[in-house]
Amino acid sequence: MKDSNNKTLFKLLIHGGAGAILRDKLTPEREQAFRQILTEALLAGYTILAAKGSSVDAVVAAITFLEDSPLFNAGKGAVFNHEGHIELDASIMDGATRMAGAVAAVTTIRNPICAAHKVMTQSPYVMLIGHGAEVYAAEQNLELVDPTYFYTQHRWDQLKKAIAKEKILLDHDAESDEKYGTVGAVALDCYGNLAAGTSTGGLTNKRYGRIGDSPIIGAGTYADNRSIAVSATGSGEMFIRTAAAFNTAAYVRMKQIPLTEAVERTLEEITAIGGAGGLIALDTKGNYAMQFNTSGMYRGMIDNNGVAWTGIFADN
Repeated sequence: MKDSNNKTLFKLLIHGGAGAILRDKLTPEREQAFRQILTEALLAGYTILAAKGSSVDAVVAAITFLEDSPLFNAGKGAVFNHEGHIELDASIMDGATRMAGAVAAVTTIRNPICAAHKVMTQSPYVMLIGHGAEVYAAEQNLELVDPTYFYTQHRWDQLKKAIAKEKILLDHDAESDEKYGTVGAVALDCYGNLAAGTSTGGLTNKRYGRIGDSPIIGAGTYADNRSIAVSATGSGEMFIRTAAAFNTAAYVRMKQIPLTEAVERTLEEITAIGGAGGLIALDTKGNYAMQFNTSGMYRGMIDNNGVAWTGIFADN
C-alpha cells in the first residue's frame, strides 16, 4: 500500500505503559530520558521496516530495546513480586497467520519477547511458563541471565513502599499510586501484514504466581490482518475479563466499527468494571489509535517518513 506521497506505507506504534503519570512529578530530565528511549525503540523497529523486514521482526526489535531499558516495567527494571523476585511475561502475534507465542513467570530470560517469538515460530505451542519456558529458551540459544540482572534500586524501593502500604490498607487506608510500565508494539510492514507484542514484569507486590493480561492472546495482545493489531497496558485483570485486545479487533472486523471508536468502546468497558490503562491499535491501511483513561501513557509512532513522534500526556 502507498501513502499520500506514493511511498510504500509502513508504520510502528509503541507504548511504555499507562498510569498515574503526573506532569508536576515528572522532571524535565526524566521526561527527556523517557522520550529518548521511546525514540530509539521506534528507530530500532523503523530500521527493520525500512529494509522491507517483517512487522513481526519490527515488533521484536522495538520491544527488545524497551526491555533492555531500566525505565520500564519489562526486562531490566521490572517490578518485584511479594517475595522479592522478578517474574516476566511476554507475548507476540502475527496478523498474517494468526500464529502466536507467549511466555509467563520467567526469571532468567533476558528478553522475554524473544522467547515468545521462538515459541511462536519454532514450537507447536502458544504459551510456556516458568522453568519449562526457561529450558526451552536455553535450547533455542537465547540469552539467559542471573535474576540480579533485572534488579534496579527504584523498583526495590517501590516494593518496600507497597508492602508498607499493604499494612496501611489493613487499617482501612485506600490510598494507592498504582502505575503500569508494561511495554508493547504494533506494526504494519510494507507487505500489508500486522503484528503485535507486549512485555511486562506485572504488578509490584504481586503474589501467588499472578499472571496479568500481557502474555494472554486476546487480552493484552492480538493481531489479525482482517482487522487490527492491538497491545494493551493497565490493570491486567480487567483487560482479561473484557478480552480487551480481541474485543477491540472484533468490533472492527465483525461490526465494522471504526478503529478509534472500537478502542474507545473497549476502554469504556474496562472503565465500567473499575479498570485503568490504555491501548495502541493499528490497521492494514495505517489508521491507528493510542488511547488511555489514565493521566498519561508513554507512547510513540513512526512511519515510512522516518520521523519519530513521542507522547506522554493527553496533550503530548
